[in-house]
Amino acid sequence: MGRDKYGNYVNDEGVTIKISEDKHGKDHISFYGGPVDEDHSGVHVNIDYKKGEWTSKTHGEGHSDTESGSGGCYLISACMAEYSENFDDNCYELKLLRWFRDNFVSKSDIEHYYRIAPDIVSKINQQPDHCAIYKRIYENVIKVCISAIESQKFTLAYNVYKESVLKLENEFLLA
Repeated sequence: MGRDKYGNYVNDEGVTIKISEDKHGKDHISFYGGPVDEDHSGVHVNIDYKKGEWTSKTHGEGHSDTESGSGGCYLISACMAEYSENFDDNCYELKLLRWFRDNFVSKSDIEHYYRIAPDIVSKINQQPDHCAIYKRIYENVIKVCISAIESQKFTLAYNVYKESVLKLENEFLLA
């Protein structure tokens, strides 16, 4: 790992990692899909240690497709918002699934998910039975993954996640 002209870390794949602190004492960790002074995709994580909270924001090149708060969990956020009356972007389910994604899901699977998930959510929302579809996803994917993660059955959670993404892609994008 080297450093760029600004002192930021750059890994062997060209990902730039910038660590900073704002005037309120919150830490910021940003991952850029290239040099910070060129067009890039990015993930920005803001940490508030006093509150024990974090938020994230992702964007594509040219700062397109910005997703705040959820860290890009398009499908799960849509499902939770539809299905749960007490939905909060920092609810237990989303926090646990984000942790799992960040620690166990491969980079290529995450990239594939970010590419297709917004279109899947859009297609589901166009269905007359979209509430039932989100309930099915919640019951058969989210709850199963949460239970598997809590039981430290990470391979099971990963397989359920990956199979469900492929199944939803086939059902709503390739059909």
